[in-house]
Amino acid sequence: MSTPSAAPWRSLFLSHLSHMPSPEFVLATLRPSTDATSAPTPRARYCIFRGLWAELTPDTRNPAPPNPRVYESDLLTLTTDVRMSKIEELGAGPQSGGGAIVEAVFWARDVMAQWRFRGPAYVVGPDIESGSSGATMVREQVGRRMRIVGDAEEQAGSWSWERELAGHFGNLSPTMRGSFRNPPPGARVDEVPADGSGLKLGQKVTDVDDAIARRNFRVVVIRPDEVEQLDLTDPERARRWKYTCVGPRDEWTKEELWP
Repeated sequence: MSTPSAAPWRSLFLSHLSHMPSPEFVLATLRPSTDATSAPTPRARYCIFRGLWAELTPDTRNPAPPNPRVYESDLLTLTTDVRMSKIEELGAGPQSGGGAIVEAVFWARDVMAQWRFRGPAYVVGPDIESGSSGATMVREQVGRRMRIVGDAEEQAGSWSWERELAGHFGNLSPTMRGSFRNPPPGARVDEVPADGSGLKLGQKVTDVDDAIARRNFRVVVIRPDEVEQLDLTDPERARRWKYTCVGPRDEWTKEELWP
């Protein structure tokens, strides 16, 4: 479950992120066609980068028990509602799964850098530690890019996928957690949720085990296979590099391209 070393783009990307007022990026997906005669439809939306998988940012306001610091990775994360259309676009269903190819684009204006990530995206749901085919596949595909930190191998058995999922939920603000108790995203406003459903706008959730919100909450993990970095700091000579993950050991190559 380990790669030889961190991705060569990792430290610079994280440095550029630190210059962004808000870690927003554009996520591009393909909406599956509804019949054999129509083509998939491109979709794009702004998302918030929630850190690298297995490296949850510590927050004293997070009431969820944290995982021990065992792993690091080069895997991008975002959070979403299982009822959103992007779940189907990621190739997932109600539970853990996915694997559809996506593209994530960051623009760090203050350092004049663009980062473009391409690769499969996996959905981590409440069944992630089960024996289901979807959960097993996600653990295998995400786990192959998780590296043991230092001499923490002895603690690996105490690291939990479910705890990491709960930690992501706890790292959200009570208002953001409450958004997972909203009426179904994209449904008609005149389709009022049934009384007693617990679904309405503007709720705040302080309980990280809230049954309704947690049922709808998901973490999406993007496993980059191609990364492009565009440097526009010198207007007379823009530069562009492409990193590609290759081989059975998931090693990275680097080449410079014309911008």
